[in-house]
Amino acid sequence: MQRRPRNNEQSKSDLVEKVVHIGRVTKVVKGGRNFRFSALVVVGDEKGKVGVGSGKAVEVPEAIRKAIEDAKRNMVKVPMVNTTIPHEVIGRYGAGRVILMPAKEGTGIIAGGPVRAVLECAGVRDIRAKSLGSNNPKNMVSATMEGIGKLKTAQQVARLRGKIVEEILG
Repeated sequence: MQRRPRNNEQSKSDLVEKVVHIGRVTKVVKGGRNFRFSALVVVGDEKGKVGVGSGKAVEVPEAIRKAIEDAKRNMVKVPMVNTTIPHEVIGRYGAGRVILMPAKEGTGIIAGGPVRAVLECAGVRDIRAKSLGSNNPKNMVSATMEGIGKLKTAQQVARLRGKIVEEILG
């Protein structure tokens, strides 16, 4: 009998994985230095779900594998309107800030490095983003995810206020 995947499980074939950053971590011990590698990875299905994970190991491939597993466990849904986001939002994490702004169809993804990786994996096609403050990849990715977490569609806002969508949009 074949086991059916649960809702939160995604099969490996339909997920896109992007390695954002690989860092070398050094621990100085009595006998010398111990080197390990840390990996920051973004995983998404390009249909509105994205997750970020980090992993650390003695070998780079093992660190990436651990980060991918972590990212799959931390996936969130991105509210979208056609190919963009519903409204402007600012995500903050540490000293990093990311401003995410909706864009017209055909604009593409106007964002730098780590922010672009998250948005591409999420399946957002048209968006403008600006990174402010820290340019640390971990902070940029976390600020982007925090901003995505704040997004709400008109339907969600209407439900919260006990109104219909037409009343909110005017």
